[in-house]
Amino acid sequence: MESNYFARYVPLLIHACAALGMAVGMIVLTSLAFNTMMFLLMVRIEDPLVPRAMFGILNTLLFFPSGSIYPIQAFPAWLRAIAKADPFTYAVHGFKALLLKEASLTAIWPDMLYLSIFAFVTLSIATPLFKRTL
Repeated sequence: MESNYFARYVPLLIHACAALGMAVGMIVLTSLAFNTMMFLLMVRIEDPLVPRAMFGILNTLLFFPSGSIYPIQAFPAWLRAIAKADPFTYAVHGFKALLLKEASLTAIWPDMLYLSIFAFVTLSIATPLFKRTL
Protein backbone atom coordinates (compact mmCIF):
# COMPACT_ATOMS: atom_id res chain seq x y z
CA MET A 1 0.00 0.00 0.00
CA GLU A 2 2.75 2.45 0.95
CA SER A 3 4.83 1.78 -2.17
CA ASN A 4 1.76 2.37 -4.35
CA TYR A 5 1.25 5.73 -2.62
CA PHE A 6 4.81 6.81 -3.39
CA ALA A 7 4.66 5.51 -6.94
CA ARG A 8 1.57 7.61 -7.57
CA TYR A 9 2.45 10.90 -5.87
CA VAL A 10 6.23 11.23 -6.08
CA PRO A 11 6.21 11.91 -9.86
CA LEU A 12 3.53 14.57 -9.31
CA LEU A 13 5.66 16.19 -6.63
CA ILE A 14 8.73 16.12 -8.87
CA HIS A 15 6.72 17.65 -11.74
CA ALA A 16 5.37 20.39 -9.46
CA CYS A 17 8.86 21.21 -8.17
CA ALA A 18 10.23 21.36 -11.73
CA ALA A 19 7.40 23.66 -12.82
CA LEU A 20 7.99 25.90 -9.82
CA GLY A 21 11.72 26.00 -10.56
CA MET A 22 11.10 26.98 -14.19
CA ALA A 23 8.63 29.68 -13.11
CA VAL A 24 11.12 31.11 -10.62
CA GLY A 25 13.81 30.99 -13.30
CA MET A 26 11.59 32.93 -15.72
CA ILE A 27 10.75 35.47 -13.03
CA VAL A 28 14.42 36.01 -12.19
CA LEU A 29 15.52 36.30 -15.82
CA THR A 30 12.65 38.62 -16.72
CA SER A 31 13.40 40.84 -13.74
CA LEU A 32 17.10 40.85 -14.54
CA ALA A 33 16.49 41.74 -18.20
CA PHE A 34 14.15 44.62 -17.38
CA ASN A 35 16.25 45.94 -14.53
CA THR A 36 19.39 45.99 -16.65
CA MET A 37 17.47 47.67 -19.48
CA MET A 38 16.26 50.38 -17.10
CA PHE A 39 19.76 50.67 -15.67
CA LEU A 40 21.08 51.27 -19.17
CA LEU A 41 18.45 53.91 -19.86
CA MET A 42 18.88 55.69 -16.54
CA VAL A 43 22.64 55.48 -16.11
CA ARG A 44 23.25 59.16 -16.92
CA ILE A 45 19.96 60.74 -15.81
CA GLU A 46 20.17 62.99 -12.78
CA ASP A 47 16.59 64.29 -12.52
CA PRO A 48 14.52 61.90 -10.36
CA LEU A 49 11.28 62.70 -12.22
CA VAL A 50 12.51 61.56 -15.63
CA PRO A 51 12.51 57.82 -14.80
CA ARG A 52 8.87 57.92 -13.75
CA ALA A 53 7.79 59.35 -17.08
CA MET A 54 10.08 57.06 -19.07
CA PHE A 55 8.90 53.92 -17.27
CA GLY A 56 5.27 54.69 -18.06
CA ILE A 57 5.97 55.36 -21.72
CA LEU A 58 8.29 52.36 -22.12
CA ASN A 59 5.86 50.06 -20.36
CA THR A 60 3.17 50.97 -22.87
CA LEU A 61 5.45 50.86 -25.90
CA LEU A 62 7.02 47.53 -25.00
CA PHE A 63 3.91 45.80 -23.66
CA PHE A 64 1.71 46.27 -26.74
CA PRO A 65 3.90 44.44 -29.30
CA SER A 66 4.70 41.63 -26.83
CA GLY A 67 1.83 39.41 -27.90
CA SER A 68 0.10 39.55 -24.54
CA ILE A 69 -2.95 41.37 -25.90
CA TYR A 70 -3.01 40.43 -29.57
CA PRO A 71 -1.22 37.58 -31.40
CA ILE A 72 2.10 38.57 -32.98
CA GLN A 73 1.28 36.65 -36.16
CA ALA A 74 -1.49 39.18 -36.92
CA PHE A 75 0.85 42.20 -36.65
CA PRO A 76 2.13 44.00 -39.72
CA ALA A 77 5.71 43.17 -40.67
CA TRP A 78 7.22 46.30 -39.11
CA LEU A 79 5.54 45.61 -35.74
CA ARG A 80 6.63 41.95 -35.85
CA ALA A 81 10.21 43.17 -36.24
CA ILE A 82 9.82 45.31 -33.12
CA ALA A 83 8.24 42.40 -31.25
CA LYS A 84 11.18 40.18 -32.18
CA ALA A 85 13.60 42.53 -30.36
CA ASP A 86 11.25 43.28 -27.45
CA PRO A 87 12.17 41.43 -24.23
CA PHE A 88 8.53 41.58 -23.12
CA THR A 89 7.71 39.24 -26.03
CA TYR A 90 9.98 36.52 -24.69
CA ALA A 91 8.79 36.97 -21.13
CA VAL A 92 5.13 36.78 -22.17
CA HIS A 93 5.76 33.73 -24.37
CA GLY A 94 7.63 31.93 -21.61
CA PHE A 95 5.02 32.65 -18.96
CA LYS A 96 2.17 31.69 -21.30
CA ALA A 97 3.90 28.40 -22.05
CA LEU A 98 4.50 27.65 -18.38
CA LEU A 99 1.21 28.78 -16.92
CA LEU A 100 -1.29 28.02 -19.67
CA LYS A 101 0.25 25.08 -21.51
CA GLU A 102 2.27 23.42 -18.73
CA ALA A 103 5.26 23.36 -21.07
CA SER A 104 8.62 21.84 -20.28
CA LEU A 105 12.03 23.46 -20.24
CA THR A 106 12.55 22.65 -23.92
CA ALA A 107 9.65 24.97 -24.80
CA ILE A 108 10.89 27.96 -22.81
CA TRP A 109 14.68 27.69 -23.06
CA PRO A 110 14.84 30.03 -26.12
CA ASP A 111 12.94 32.65 -24.12
CA MET A 112 15.23 32.19 -21.14
CA LEU A 113 18.29 32.34 -23.39
CA TYR A 114 17.15 35.58 -25.04
CA LEU A 115 16.38 37.20 -21.68
CA SER A 116 19.80 36.13 -20.35
CA ILE A 117 21.66 37.48 -23.39
CA PHE A 118 19.63 40.69 -23.31
CA ALA A 119 20.44 41.22 -19.63
CA PHE A 120 24.13 40.51 -20.20
CA VAL A 121 24.39 42.86 -23.18
CA THR A 122 22.53 45.75 -21.53
CA LEU A 123 24.54 45.38 -18.32
CA SER A 124 27.78 45.21 -20.32
CA ILE A 125 26.90 48.45 -22.10
CA ALA A 126 25.64 50.25 -18.99
CA THR A 127 28.50 49.40 -16.64
CA PRO A 128 31.19 51.51 -18.36
CA LEU A 129 28.72 54.41 -18.67
CA PHE A 130 27.97 54.47 -14.95
CA LYS A 131 29.37 57.47 -13.09
CA ARG A 132 31.66 56.37 -10.31
CA THR A 133 31.42 59.54 -8.26
CA LEU A 134 29.44 60.22 -5.13
